[in-house]
Amino acid sequence: MKIHRRHLALVAAWVAVAGLVPQPAFAKDFDYEPKPTNGCFAKFNPRRAPAPGPLLLQPGDRLAIIGDSITEQKMYSRILETYLTVCVPELKITARQFGWSGETAAGFLHRMTNDCLRFKPTVATLCYGMNDHHYRTFDEENARWYVEQYAQVTANLQAGGARVVVGSPGCVGKVPSWTHSSLYTLDELNINLCSLRDLDIELAANAHAAFADVFWTMFKAGCAGQTRYGTTNGSYMISGQDGVHPGWAGHLVMAYAFLRAMGLDGDIGTLTVDLGAASATATAGHTIESFLDHTLTVVSAKYPFCLSGEANSDNSLRSGATLVPFNEELNRFRLVVKNATAAKYQVVWGGATNSYTAAQLAGGVNLAADYLENPFGDAFKKVDEAVAAKQAYETKQIKQVFHGPEAKADMAKAVADTEAVRGPLAAAIAAAMVPVRHSLVIQPTE
Repeated sequence: MKIHRRHLALVAAWVAVAGLVPQPAFAKDFDYEPKPTNGCFAKFNPRRAPAPGPLLLQPGDRLAIIGDSITEQKMYSRILETYLTVCVPELKITARQFGWSGETAAGFLHRMTNDCLRFKPTVATLCYGMNDHHYRTFDEENARWYVEQYAQVTANLQAGGARVVVGSPGCVGKVPSWTHSSLYTLDELNINLCSLRDLDIELAANAHAAFADVFWTMFKAGCAGQTRYGTTNGSYMISGQDGVHPGWAGHLVMAYAFLRAMGLDGDIGTLTVDLGAASATATAGHTIESFLDHTLTVVSAKYPFCLSGEANSDNSLRSGATLVPFNEELNRFRLVVKNATAAKYQVVWGGATNSYTAAQLAGGVNLAADYLENPFGDAFKKVDEAVAAKQAYETKQIKQVFHGPEAKADMAKAVADTEAVRGPLAAAIAAAMVPVRHSLVIQPTE
């Protein structure tokens, strides 16, 4: 696929959009993201990203999670696969991660048939641009090269039958030490990445693909994290301590961007208790076993996403979820209590207790957000650990075997042998996903 001429014109226009030169009249045709008043946003003027569309996923999809060393960290990829396994088990999504350290879009283009397309993915997430921006200021020639390669990757995946989520690069938190250069400032690097992000919006639109706004989502979260937690953790880095490779907080933010781009609505389920009628109901995926003596007992075949870690740590899932509306938009497991006669109630769930007013319960409370330690924790951990084990092997399968002596001698045998190892690892994920029986005690206190 040749790069569309419109891309080339937009490259020059978006140099101005990023704030590198005065904006031409053409730039006024764009709509821009609203910016917080925080000074770290002063030099940035990103194009407004499209709103998430309808659900991209279909039952039985085979997801390919593709990217560079940030993907090879197997952190946001693990969040994605675990989320899809436990939060929407009815879709029966399976996944593979194809991260490769140091890779550009051009690098994946050269290996995608051998490594990825042979497995016939039906949906794919892409995350390139970090290495493609070469840790320097924006230039048009490099932008043309990047768009050409990234557009071809997208086209090849689509030609193979995959629906694609084009992910922008993330942001950097400091000039990486491995560049051995003091020529460029942190703002200059991020302006370059933001410019590539704007190009990705147009690329996705032209390809009729979804777009995941990794850069702007991470950049805003990083500024918010430093403002919120800097007093207790002065080194809070959404992009990781090396400035590029995030900890769990940054990867949670990345996963949020991709899951929203997939069109997921975050409705894990609702448990409704009618105190007046002494009855209870549940939405799909959850079965009411009983409601007796203030105690609601439920069997759940789908889980909320369990967030661990400290609130002020950039290596914490919990912390990342405080910087984006993860619980509000992707992790809603609600309890609704109707016809309450007392003013306040205590709700005990999994050993933890929270107090609510009758009005709060009538409006519904999000158990996933309010009870970080909950009855799903152990079951969730088993699924997540099984996902981690499988994804770890996928790195070995692709990088060591598919590009090693075994494959050079006999590629078909290398594929068959490694799939024989991967198969039980994938089956272990499905086996770990078992229904969870849990109880909530709803007691009046006033």
